Amino acid sequence: MKHLLLAAIAAVGLAGTAGADPVLGTWQTQPDDGAFAHVRMQKCGAAICGTIARTFNDGGEYKSPNLGKTLVIDMVPNGDGSYAGKVWRPSNDKVYIGKMNLDGNSLALRGCVAGGLICSKQTWRRVN
Repeated sequence: MKHLLLAAIAAVGLAGTAGADPVLGTWQTQPDDGAFAHVRMQKCGAAICGTIARTFNDGGEYKSPNLGKTLVIDMVPNGDGSYAGKVWRPSNDKVYIGKMNLDGNSLALRGCVAGGLICSKQTWRRVN
């Protein structure tokens, strides 16, 4: 009976994570203007949003005025590891048309303006 109960608990735990989007969790950005951040990716409705959870510069962790702000906006999964939505770049306070591609523990982000003529990109690494 004890083994049956443990198996049932394990099955419920696995069922709860089976539908989780693989991009959920915390990711470290590349440095931008001398600082980088940990971004917490979470569900926001049917999409994924990323909020700045921690910020760092050459002196270590610091309290940026951008803490808690949404950096990845309404990224909708395409079902093949790619996502489409918007990204905000704090250094110039602009929102770009965004795309993300997940590859294991790497997340490639691209933000574009002018119909995709001018783009900036970063590759983030998974923190947890």
